[in-house]
Amino acid sequence: MKQGKVVLIGAGPGDPGLLTVKGRRILSIADTVIYDRLVGPGILSLIPPSAERIDVGKQSGNHPVPQRQINQILLDHALKGRLVVRLKGGDPFVFGRGGEELDLLEKNGIPFEIVPGITSAIAAPAYAGIPVTHREYASSLHIITAHGKNPGDFLDFSALAALPGTLVFLMGVSSLTTICRGLLQGGLKPQTPASVVEQGTSSMQRTIISTLEQLPEQARNAGICSPAVIVVGEVCGLAQRFHWADRRVLNGIRVLVTRPRNRSSRLTQMLMDLGAEVIEYPCIQTIERPLTPETREALSHISQYSWVVFTSAAGVSAFYHALMECGLDSRVLSSCRFAAIGPTTAQALKKKGISADYIPSVYCCSALAEGLCASLSPDDHVLIPRASEGNHMLTDVMRQNHASYTELPLYDTELINNHTVSFDALCEKEPCYAIFTSASTVRGFAASHPHCSKLPIRAVCIGEQTALEAQAAGLACYVAEEATLDSVVDCLCSIVSRDFLH
Repeated sequence: MKQGKVVLIGAGPGDPGLLTVKGRRILSIADTVIYDRLVGPGILSLIPPSAERIDVGKQSGNHPVPQRQINQILLDHALKGRLVVRLKGGDPFVFGRGGEELDLLEKNGIPFEIVPGITSAIAAPAYAGIPVTHREYASSLHIITAHGKNPGDFLDFSALAALPGTLVFLMGVSSLTTICRGLLQGGLKPQTPASVVEQGTSSMQRTIISTLEQLPEQARNAGICSPAVIVVGEVCGLAQRFHWADRRVLNGIRVLVTRPRNRSSRLTQMLMDLGAEVIEYPCIQTIERPLTPETREALSHISQYSWVVFTSAAGVSAFYHALMECGLDSRVLSSCRFAAIGPTTAQALKKKGISADYIPSVYCCSALAEGLCASLSPDDHVLIPRASEGNHMLTDVMRQNHASYTELPLYDTELINNHTVSFDALCEKEPCYAIFTSASTVRGFAASHPHCSKLPIRAVCIGEQTALEAQAAGLACYVAEEATLDSVVDCLCSIVSRDFLH
């Protein structure tokens, strides 16, 4: 049996973009993932479907899986020869009990590794516009846990009040009144700036800026709950000038990205840059097909085709893989012209060194076929590399125009039902928006949730055909002006802005 290993990965405070590159790489190859309550759905969606998932989440006053049992779970799975990821909110060694979890592993000779994470003690204030240090206000930072190892452990508030700089309390919402009262009794002034940041760095972040004297009452009136970070010090007064996260257009918005995971990175990044909490929720995957004798025959005589027509970036990728498997390359395409359904497909083609000769002004199959047929001569033959079950509008129009074409099914589009994030977690915040970039992504989503019309989901669709599928599934539907990712994001921003105005 191969040697097992445990990697403690700090997942950061909530924003999936704050998970380190190394942490994401190791998570992607994990056999077992053991995670906490504070690891958000955006990061949980990155767990590979093949990995075993074990939820050991704790919350204040409720520890369904005791720490000793968590330690044993880590050991048991490592002894099976697995790569075990212990995914922890924030940083494993900043009040994360990482040291306790390593103790049993070290005693049993299990290899382990630590991937540090960004602690909420720094990140949550930063997203609220609070610099925890500042040369004019605070030259030191003190991070304190409000929970001791044993019940009845008390903080030395007089010593804390005497410290210069910024005080940051973690896991202290339930003790907020005690903390503020203790610091006041310890000598801090009632007007000392103080704040509490709830669910820092996530799309649901809320910030209360107040004074040490008034913070407990204001937090209570606002219904502030755990997880939250308490910050005390002059730097809190800078938040009114420096708060940046809540100025983003999509701040506070949760968005599902349903396109295949290997094609979602650009869209995901665009949404995250605008402040959205992005849940990668792929509803389809593309599987390249083994080459048939018919496919090999068509590619070996590629020069007989006047046009090669692509309806997706996946088709471009599959086509070039097929060429390579046949021992061919772009040189055999010198006599062909190329059509692409839209800019994204054209960009995929351009990465192969080919500029599209034709892109329709309306990015859909019928417009592609109509425009292409208008320029075909009677002797022209068209090759269409595509999915095994492609949109029939393309071939219907070409058949009606008596165009000569050959379909080349190079990949299958499969629906995905085994999502790694529960839908309850996705829809805990209303409304939730879902972006659909093809009709097949809608079908995959509807297959996963047969009663999706009852869910608080608003569908933002890349085109009319996708929108028709979403409407058939009973989803509230919006359509981008153009069939591009940029236009889809613009459409979402417009919807969100209008909703907030109302």
